[in-house]
Amino acid sequence: MSATPVIGAFEGFSDIKLVGRQVRYEQLSFWLNPVGAAFTVGFSVVFLILLGASAGNSHISFYGNIRLVQYYVPGFAAYGVMAACFNILAITLVNRREMGLLKRLRLSPLPTWALLTAIVLSSMVIAAVEVVILLAVGRLGFSVHFPDNVGAFVVAIVVGMLCFSALGVAMSTLVPNQDAAGPIVSIIFFVLLFLSGLWFPLKPGSGLAQFASYFPVRHFITAVFAPFDTQKGASPWAWHDLLVVAIWGVVGAIVAVRRWKWSPRRG
Repeated sequence: MSATPVIGAFEGFSDIKLVGRQVRYEQLSFWLNPVGAAFTVGFSVVFLILLGASAGNSHISFYGNIRLVQYYVPGFAAYGVMAACFNILAITLVNRREMGLLKRLRLSPLPTWALLTAIVLSSMVIAAVEVVILLAVGRLGFSVHFPDNVGAFVVAIVVGMLCFSALGVAMSTLVPNQDAAGPIVSIIFFVLLFLSGLWFPLKPGSGLAQFASYFPVRHFITAVFAPFDTQKGASPWAWHDLLVVAIWGVVGAIVAVRRWKWSPRRG
């Protein structure tokens, strides 16, 4: 009996263990900075509490007359994913590249694919923590029901994580230096959030909704909201929106691969 399958399985297990160990280090690096962790995770929670409290018992007529806070909870769950997997990831990669950390880590025994995979997975873990906290705040603080279809919700979250992680890596390749990382990424991110109906619901078919449909943020918010939609006959699976998000993720991955640099851009 050939030993090749056994060796292959052992090597595969070793690779998973290697990535898992690096994810652990990434998580330790994140959570051992309590101020940064609190602002990263707490930003969306604070905004949800403020907007939920100000909304009171207001309803949205063009979404089946649901409570406004029922719209905010899935919206900010989507925001948590985008903030961790796009905004924070892009800025982190630019800072590490310009400080020379990526170049030094590439020379270490750790395989480069394992390093990048661990960085992305760590961002996804942070995003998952944010989603859980936001759902708990919505349920306990505002009596918002959990998604009617958990499977559709999980699929939407995972697709969003993969898409915005790819876009985050791609964005990091477009930022010229460390000083510009925060302003460039944050301005693009928050402008798209504003245009996509996170802070206020967009009426379907409106001019702003049509403009926002060209970008993945609006589609991701819609896909995460769909499993919460209590309208009669509404499908929890927003296939069109998930497809658009996935296409943007593929485009982001292509840009990231073509433009990726390990070394700082500055001389």
